[in-house]
Amino acid sequence: MDPLEDVLGLLQTQSHLSTGLAAGGRWALRFDAPSGVKFNAVRRGRCRLEVDGLPAPVDLAAGDCYLLTRPLRFTLRSDPEATAVDAGPVFEAAVDGVARVGTADEVYMIGGRFSFGERAQELLLDGLPPVVHVPAGTEQADAVEWALTAVEQELQHGPPASRLVAEHLAVVMLIHVLRLHLARRPHAVSGWLSGLADPVVATALASMHEAPAQSWTVAELAQAGAVSRSTLAARFKETVGQGPLEYLTRWRIELASRQLRESTDTVALIARSVGYGSESALSVAFKRVTGMSPGAYRKQGAGREAMAGA
Repeated sequence: MDPLEDVLGLLQTQSHLSTGLAAGGRWALRFDAPSGVKFNAVRRGRCRLEVDGLPAPVDLAAGDCYLLTRPLRFTLRSDPEATAVDAGPVFEAAVDGVARVGTADEVYMIGGRFSFGERAQELLLDGLPPVVHVPAGTEQADAVEWALTAVEQELQHGPPASRLVAEHLAVVMLIHVLRLHLARRPHAVSGWLSGLADPVVATALASMHEAPAQSWTVAELAQAGAVSRSTLAARFKETVGQGPLEYLTRWRIELASRQLRESTDTVALIARSVGYGSESALSVAFKRVTGMSPGAYRKQGAGREAMAGA
């Protein structure tokens, strides 16, 4: 299994496309902090992105896209002197799926957001910088551009099920953006994401994700990467921030947590499926990582679902 694919699948990644934006002349729009991960792609023209709390703006050109991975307010503008207005009323007044601001339409953007399951912050978002900017014009960005073009065509031409297709394509775009960011700026990520940029650590991660129930030793994981035990342990700790077996324990607990939320399997059956020989062994590890027993975790999840359905 690919660890990135594994985590995105565990987090139930979904995309939600928003209204397009056409702008021109002097203009500026102020946006509330988004839920999930916000993305925008400039399909025509140029503009500037300013994010609250970040020291420098990001200049965007046609073909560029970005992810905003934190719930921060942000502004899109034509120039530093433009007076910003609230984006809410502008988008509420959209016609035919396009909101308009300013006096022309030199700029056109598509966008939306990605939503994830409850563990997204720790498993994915904390490992990313607040803004992931993918500039156009590089060979590595071709796959992102392909996905964005396909999304735009689905939205413009509107064939049957176009919205569903476009939202799936947006998830494809997200994966390409994350791949590209890992390749271009491996030191700008942290946690297991940074491990994907190290070939030795990535091999160990892939081995554990492929067979999480296996009784791995550090020596076996090192052999998979053709390095010594001490080399793997040092590189894993340096990049991921924890040892290989500690990571394996935490990943097993993530898998067990999903089964506790989504299935009616017994704790003993779940324990065996994620590599623990008994219910008590899983319970000890689960409480050490999460602070509660598997049974209490399952009851807590059932309580949240009952509240949501009330």
